[in-house]
Amino acid sequence: MRRGDDGLRRARPGDLTALIALEAACFAVVDRFPRRAWRRLLTVPTAVTLVADGPTELHGAICVLLRAGVTVARLYSLAVHAEARGQGLGQRLMLGLDRHLPKRIAILSLEVRSTNAAALGLYQRLGFCPAEPLPGYYADGGDGMRLRAPRSVLAP
Repeated sequence: MRRGDDGLRRARPGDLTALIALEAACFAVVDRFPRRAWRRLLTVPTAVTLVADGPTELHGAICVLLRAGVTVARLYSLAVHAEARGQGLGQRLMLGLDRHLPKRIAILSLEVRSTNAAALGLYQRLGFCPAEPLPGYYADGGDGMRLRAPRSVLAP
């Protein structure tokens, strides 16, 4: 499958097991998506999933959900393997989205754990702003924060 100049490619159904392994390496059990959800996300036109291959496994993945006729895209998942952290891969995954999103998308929205300083730092450096606190948002009772940004934050 063709890669972009950024080294990213669209995920395909054959990446399912690798995506599950990446999430297991990056997230607590309570924050992972079930296999069934990933299987669906890899086959529906309402999701865009990009991946970055590592030498033997996926080093990163990003998944965005779209709704027909809606101008807001929701960042559903961003995972960067520990071996690839600190090298700008999270930012590359975010910026790589621009060429894969429908033209109608004007706003990006996401939820992040309030305690995830690394993710909050990345999103804020990219230009995301807090939109709404989400007390008890996560299944384990953890607090979240909704962030939003104009699509222009993805432009180089």
